[in-house]
Amino acid sequence: MTFQIKFYHEINKAKWAEFVRQNPDGNFFQTPELYETYEKTKNYHPIFIAITTDHEDILALLLAVRIQEFSGPFGALSSRSVIQGGPLFQDNESGHEALSLLLTEYDKIAKRCVLYTEIRNTCDRSFIKETLSKHGYEFKDHLNILVDLKKPKDVLLAGLSKSRRRFLRKAKENGVIVEEIQTRHQIPVFYELLKKTYKNAKIPLADISLFDAAFTILYPKNLIKFFLVKHNDEYIGGIMTPIYNGVITEWYITGSRDHSKLYPSDAITWHPIEWGADNGYSIFDFGGAGEPGKEYGVRDFKMQFGGKLMNLGRHIKIHSPKKLWVAKKVYELWKKIQR
Repeated sequence: MTFQIKFYHEINKAKWAEFVRQNPDGNFFQTPELYETYEKTKNYHPIFIAITTDHEDILALLLAVRIQEFSGPFGALSSRSVIQGGPLFQDNESGHEALSLLLTEYDKIAKRCVLYTEIRNTCDRSFIKETLSKHGYEFKDHLNILVDLKKPKDVLLAGLSKSRRRFLRKAKENGVIVEEIQTRHQIPVFYELLKKTYKNAKIPLADISLFDAAFTILYPKNLIKFFLVKHNDEYIGGIMTPIYNGVITEWYITGSRDHSKLYPSDAITWHPIEWGADNGYSIFDFGGAGEPGKEYGVRDFKMQFGGKLMNLGRHIKIHSPKKLWVAKKVYELWKKIQR
């Protein structure tokens, strides 16, 4: 069989979408709609490669995004690539051959423009660990938490810790409500809340263009939801959750520290779980829970919502070791000067 290498402008988008939808490991983060979203995001540069047959049937594909956290002189030292939920391929002999070719072609691009690539698994993909290792990707343990939304809602609620149930009750008693963002003008409200959270954590935040593009492109296609927590006339928290093939994923979340006694983080975490159970979804994906063996308060919080802790892991390939060492030093300095 002769393989064809296809890039974004050469691929049939309908076939791409169908391939992801039908693949057992298919997920939101490998969809053509997300490519379009990344295209409109400042400092984000999507990379798409597919391997097809002579008849244009897709055998393997991946969607990566090159992220440059900083502009200016440090731009080249902040460029990394993330492949979330991919690569995807047909689980047969031709598909496995195509996967190797796919990784080879991707590496030709990545080594020219990023310091490292991180493959983030959204499900158990231990069966491709050997192939990835042959291409220079090192497996790293990384946790995630999944909540089974097929359980009755009263069972889901009972699965929360006593403190989380108590805080949800207090939030409701204090008049805290959650509402869906349905108009574009509310995106800046959500973003300003996120900025405070990320500044406190000393973590770079994606440009607002990501959230604006997500609402413009993904929301009309029912591929994403935005929710805000409100108390009286003030917004105090929010969440952005992709929704795809029965899975709801926590992507960005924020809860105001200044209003911690109103428990906005509890309210905004529980709401998409409850909403998903009410609307026929099967899984709530917490989107990551840190590395095993390392203290991580966020993981402790997430675990109190009744999910299953899993080690899905990540695969890392360093393309430029020396530049990466310098980049880490620059990042450490950046964190120190954040106020």
